Amino acid sequence: MQAGKVSEVVLGVTGSIAAYKAAELVRLLVQAELGVSVVMTQGATQFVGKLTFQTLSRRSVAVDMFEEPAEWVPGHIALAERAAVMVVAPCTANVLAKLAHGLADDMLTATALACAAPLLVAPAMNVRMWDHPATQANVATLRARGVTLLEVGTGDLACGYEGRGRMAEPAQILAAIRQIIDASAGVA
Repeated sequence: MQAGKVSEVVLGVTGSIAAYKAAELVRLLVQAELGVSVVMTQGATQFVGKLTFQTLSRRSVAVDMFEEPAEWVPGHIALAERAAVMVVAPCTANVLAKLAHGLADDMLTATALACAAPLLVAPAMNVRMWDHPATQANVATLRARGVTLLEVGTGDLACGYEGRGRMAEPAQILAAIRQIIDASAGVA
């Protein structure tokens, strides 16, 4: 990273109980002196409020694709252009499928499709959803395109099941973000 230049992280948050961990991730990103802009799906707002992310990031939060921008620039394009890395954490099975198939029907997926920066995904879902052949095919598709997918954790899941599907911890996600930013900047 160049002296005086802040690397920008665009953080996509999807509708998963693990969205509460994204708030901790934003706190860690700000502490690491990284710029962070949050874009949420409507489902994510059911788990954690927009105000939480606005307060932690000290920036407005994008949710609605058709919200009037402060200046005329399509919001998803402006977010995509500022990103040194785009992160989706947590990433539900639904959004994982949208990313794999290039669907852009909300602010988060439109931003991801417009973003030329590296994409880092931290999946979070029920073990049966994670193990489903469709999900595993979507994972393979994204990896083949160069997307970094963090491994899901194993343990108790919020749905009452036990198994694979837990989102990586915020500190692990931050370490992966730093690695991507350093690699992009040519830092060894």
